[in-house]
Amino acid sequence: MSRWDTGGGARGGSAAAWVAEVVDHRRAVGEPPYKRSPCPQEPLARRDGLRILGAVGSVSCVDATGRTCWTHRCGGRPNAAHLSGDRVLVTTDSLEYTPWGNLGPALLLDMADGRLVADLRGERAAARGGGRFVLGLEGYDVFDTWEYDRDGTRTDNWRSYGHYVVGTGLRVVEADRNVPTSGRVVRLLPGGVVERGPRLTDPLPPEPLVLPDGTILVLDGGVVRAVGRRLDSAVLAELAGASADIGARTTRALRWDGDRVAVVVAGQHADETGRCTVDTWTLALRHRA
Repeated sequence: MSRWDTGGGARGGSAAAWVAEVVDHRRAVGEPPYKRSPCPQEPLARRDGLRILGAVGSVSCVDATGRTCWTHRCGGRPNAAHLSGDRVLVTTDSLEYTPWGNLGPALLLDMADGRLVADLRGERAAARGGGRFVLGLEGYDVFDTWEYDRDGTRTDNWRSYGHYVVGTGLRVVEADRNVPTSGRVVRLLPGGVVERGPRLTDPLPPEPLVLPDGTILVLDGGVVRAVGRRLDSAVLAELAGASADIGARTTRALRWDGDRVAVVVAGQHADETGRCTVDTWTLALRHRA
């Protein structure tokens, strides 16, 4: 999914401006930090009193009074919605297993009446403003991000895919699922140009966090890395006790815990299905004066 970079101008957001301290570490047996699926009453997106709701087989727009403005029927389960101008892009899960797993269509809809503008394909998306979106997909020799205008016409494309951070520009925390990984934190520039930043060691990093100045926090294997707007990088914390195994049996997450950051790493037991050892580190962040 995308993360909004709401910091200041492009000159801010330096990785060296932040300091982190591990203030707590706990280990327990429990559930891994799976991403929770939205319930039907929880909006996928909202703007100006309007809410975009998803249910199996449909996407709806509801106003502040609870009145349904429109409903678009679809063949999947909506999982995310992104708003840009007079358009909404909804990514979905398929109800049946396909050659692309549970990937369903990405629906570009008119915000006014729910009319289908374009039927696209992609797993993750982000809004770019003015009715534009980026949409990405990985797998089967596909590792790509495409930009579409409000009519669903492709206007640009890049050989990169991962978690999108949208602000004064478009950065990607890449996730290629390859071991060893070739992933980096990159910036996407017009004309298909990919500006490459720091290398990553984790082939499937979790969603990053964005700090107030636009700096990205990335959980990269056993370290928490800060990446600035200019793609400068610094390791803020090394997670003592973190397993070096970052394979398919490991689930990871970065979360806000009040004004602190929680890092969760869950390793599945090889001999007990569903049983995980869960490590949780709590980090205190400080901006250098």
